[in-house]
Amino acid sequence: MRAARLGDDIDDFCIKCKRVMNHSVVSILNDEPAKVRCRTCHSDHDFRHEQAPPPKVDPRKAALFNQVLANIPGAVPVAEDDMEMKLEAEAEPEIAEAVELEIVPEPEPEAKPKARKKAKA
Repeated sequence: MRAARLGDDIDDFCIKCKRVMNHSVVSILNDEPAKVRCRTCHSDHDFRHEQAPPPKVDPRKAALFNQVLANIPGAVPVAEDDMEMKLEAEAEPEIAEAVELEIVPEPEPEAKPKARKKAKA
């Protein structure tokens, strides 16, 4: 396979479109594409080798979710391979204690009075 040149079409993961799309090579560094431009949304970004970025997971939310699952009989908690999630869950026990689920019925919307037109005198 030949080296990429400026303007060549190449497939890459677009960070705006959130999928692998056609791109044009915008800059080259060490005979490899460095920056590319999406041919669909025209956004420029670094060449990602068709790899999507890792998902963003809030470790505190995951720890609270696992705590809720632990209180439900028969539920299996989500695996916590990431050590940071365990450490943050232990470091912030007040967050875990503050979570208490309460079902509150939604209030019914109030009827608004109709506006009256002023009579001409």
